[in-house]
Amino acid sequence: MTHWKITGLIATLVIILSIPAYMLKEKYFPRPPAPRYVATFAGSKKCMDCHRAEYDKWQNSHHDRAMDVANNETVLGNFNNVPVEFHGVTTRFYRKGDKFFVHTQGPDGKMGEFEITHTFGWYPLQQYLVPFPGGRLQCLPITWDVKEKKWYHLYPETSIDPKDWLYWTNAGQNWNGMCAECHSTNLKKNYDIKSDAYQTTWSEIDVSCEACHGPGSRHVEWAELPDMARPQTADYELVVKAKGMNSREQVELCAPCHSRRAILGDYTHAEPDLLDSMLPSLLTAELYFADGQILEEVYVYGSFTQSKMYRRNVRCSDCHDVHSVKKVKEGNALCLQCHRASIYDAKAHHFHKGKGEKGEPIKSADGKVLFDVGSGAECVQCHMPERPYMVIDYRADHSFRIPRPDLSIKLGTPNACNRCHVDKTDQWSDEYITKWYGPGRRAHYGMIIDEGRKRSPDAHEILIKLAVDPLYPVIVRSTALSLLAAYPGKETSRAYELALMDDEALIRRTAVDHLNVTDPKRQTAILTSMLYDPVKAVRIEAARRMTEIAAPRLDDVQKLVFQYSLEEYQKSMEYSADFAFGRYNLANLYVALKQPQKAVESYQAAIKIDNLFYPAKVNLAMMYNQMGQNDKAETLLREVVTSHPEMYEVQYSLGLLLAEEKKYAEAANYLKQAAKGLPNRARVHYNLGLLLQHLRQDSDAETSLLKAQELEPDNLDYLYALADFYLKRNKLQQARSIAEEMVARHPTQRIGRDMLNIIEKNLETRSN
Repeated sequence: MTHWKITGLIATLVIILSIPAYMLKEKYFPRPPAPRYVATFAGSKKCMDCHRAEYDKWQNSHHDRAMDVANNETVLGNFNNVPVEFHGVTTRFYRKGDKFFVHTQGPDGKMGEFEITHTFGWYPLQQYLVPFPGGRLQCLPITWDVKEKKWYHLYPETSIDPKDWLYWTNAGQNWNGMCAECHSTNLKKNYDIKSDAYQTTWSEIDVSCEACHGPGSRHVEWAELPDMARPQTADYELVVKAKGMNSREQVELCAPCHSRRAILGDYTHAEPDLLDSMLPSLLTAELYFADGQILEEVYVYGSFTQSKMYRRNVRCSDCHDVHSVKKVKEGNALCLQCHRASIYDAKAHHFHKGKGEKGEPIKSADGKVLFDVGSGAECVQCHMPERPYMVIDYRADHSFRIPRPDLSIKLGTPNACNRCHVDKTDQWSDEYITKWYGPGRRAHYGMIIDEGRKRSPDAHEILIKLAVDPLYPVIVRSTALSLLAAYPGKETSRAYELALMDDEALIRRTAVDHLNVTDPKRQTAILTSMLYDPVKAVRIEAARRMTEIAAPRLDDVQKLVFQYSLEEYQKSMEYSADFAFGRYNLANLYVALKQPQKAVESYQAAIKIDNLFYPAKVNLAMMYNQMGQNDKAETLLREVVTSHPEMYEVQYSLGLLLAEEKKYAEAANYLKQAAKGLPNRARVHYNLGLLLQHLRQDSDAETSLLKAQELEPDNLDYLYALADFYLKRNKLQQARSIAEEMVARHPTQRIGRDMLNIIEKNLETRSN
C-alpha cells in the first residue's frame, strides 16, 4: 500500500456493470448476522481435552513461546546485574524482586531505568519489551543470544541516532505496529489516530490454536454436545476448516504472518481472499535479488510461491508439523518423501562428501565461525541457502531453486556454491556446474527483472511477455507488471488491460495501480468497473485512483459503490497511520479531495514518524510551493537531496524552485545534476537550456536545447525555444532551419509561420 506519488498511471478496459440497488445494498451493506452465529475466541485451554496430542505438541513450540509475560520461567537472558557495552554506552540488566529492569539509553538518548514487562521470541534469540506512554511496547535493541548465552546488539555496526525511525523507542521498534499481529492471538491493534495512542488487545498472548483455526466458540459448543446430539455441520463449526484444505488454502492461511506485506486491517479469519486482509510485497529491489532470492527478511511466502514445489501443490505441512512447527523428518529424509533417493541422494547428483561427513564451517573475514554447514550431500545446503537476519537468525530461502552461479556472474546475485566455497569465484562454481550437469542453462526471469529494474530500453517487450505468461509465478508476473510502468504506450496498456481480467487478485491490483489512459471518460469507466471487484485490495486501489479524476461522471449506484470503496481505503490507511506510509497515503488522498490543511497535517505527521521518509517531504514541499511558502519548500527539498543525491527528480524540483526564487546560479547546478541523472527527460534539458541562456552560458544552453529537441523532435515548445535562441544571437540561418521545421511539423500552428516571417525580415534587413 506504499504509494510514493500523488498521481499514477492507468490504462484501458471498458467494463461498465449495472447492479440493481437492492443487490448492491445486500452486497456492500449486509445485515449483521444474529449474535448467536458470531463465533468468539474461546482460548486454547478449551481445546486441550479433546485435542491433547496436538496441544502437547504445541506447548513450548515457537508459536507457544512467541510472546509472554516476563517472569522466572519465560525470561532466558542474564539479568544478574550484568553490564554490557555497545557503541560506547554501558547498559546494565538487573532484577528487583520478581521484576526485570534495564538501565540504558532511552528517548532522546538519555540514560534511564526501564522495566521489562514481556518477552518476545524464544530461539535463537529473545527480545524484551518495555512499556511507554500511549499504550506502546518498544523492543530493546540489545538481545539475548540463546545459543551462545550472551547479550548482543541488533545493529552491531551502526550507532542509531535517537531521532532515527529505527531507534528503539521510536516507531521502527514499536511492538504494536511492527510485530504484535503475528505473535499473539486475536490481536487488535486499536491505534487511535487522533490521540496517537494504542489500546492493543489480544485473547491469548501467544500464537495459540485459534490463531490458525479462527475463533472457536461455536466449535466448542458443538463439541460439548453429547455424541448423538451433534448435528452434521460443515468443518465442525470451525471458522477455518481443519481438514480437506488444499495446498493454496493452507499456504495462504500461514501467509498473513509468514510474508512481507502491507496490512489492510485487523485479521478476522473470515476474509474470502488473502488480499482482503493484506497486500503481499512484490519482488522489489529493496527486498529481493533480481532472480527472486531473498535479500531482506521476507518471511517465506514470497519465496515459496516462486517455487516449483508450490506449483506442484506442496504445502507447509508436508515439511513442518503444524502444531509443533518442527520438521516432520530430519536431513535428506525430509526431501526423500517425494524425491527418489537412488537419483537425488546419490553422489552422481550432488558430487559432494557422503553422509556423515561435515563440511568446513563458514567464517567471516576475521576468522570468526558464523555457522557450521553440513555435508554438501544435504539437499538444503544447495537448494535452501540461508541468510542471517537480526544478526544470528539464519532463515532459509524457500524458493527451492537450483544453484545458478551463471546468474551470479551476470546479475551479481548470490549462489549456494559460493556460500560454502567462500574462497572461490562465481566463475569457478559455474565451471563445476557445467562440468557436472552440462552446458545448457534454462532462461530465468531474473534476467528480465534485472533489465526492468535498470529501465533498459530493450526490456519493454520481454517484460510484457513475462507479465502475461500464466506459466510464471503470480508474484513474478505482478512484479513485471509493476516494472512496465516505466514504459508507457499502447503495448503496455494492452498488457495492463489483459491483467485486469486475470483470475489472480495480486495481478489485478498491480494493473489498477499502474494503468493509464488519457481520456478521463474512459478512465472513469475502467476504474468504475474495478470498484465491483470482489477483493478488497483491488477495489480500494480503484477507488484511490478515481480520486485523481477531476469530476468523474457516476450514476447514483456507482456513487454509492465508489464512496463505500473509498471509505474502505481510508480506513485501511488510518489503520496504518502509525506508519509514515499510512499518513502519506492519507495526505495524498486529502490532496485529491481538495482538503489541503488535512493533507499538510498528514504529511507533517508522516515526517514526524520517520524524518527520513522522503516521499512525504517532497509532496509537502510541492504543497508549500503552491501555498506560496517557498522557504519551507526549499528546506524540505534540500534535506532530501542531501540525504538522497541519487533522487534526480528532486534535484530537478529544487532547481526549478530556486529559479523561481531567482537564485539562478544555484538553480543551474541542480538542474545540471538532474539532466545528468535523467538523460532521457527532454523537459529537464529544456529548462536547463532556458536557465543557462539567462545566465549567458550560450554554448551550454545551446547543447541543452538541442538535446531536448533531439529527444522530442515534434515538441513545439522545444523547437520555438531553439529558434528563439538562434534568432536572439543573430544566427539567422540556424533559426530559419528550426522555424521551417516548426511549420513542417505543425502546419496548423501560426507560431511557426510568425517566427519564420520575423527571421526572413531579419535576413532581408541584413542583406540590404
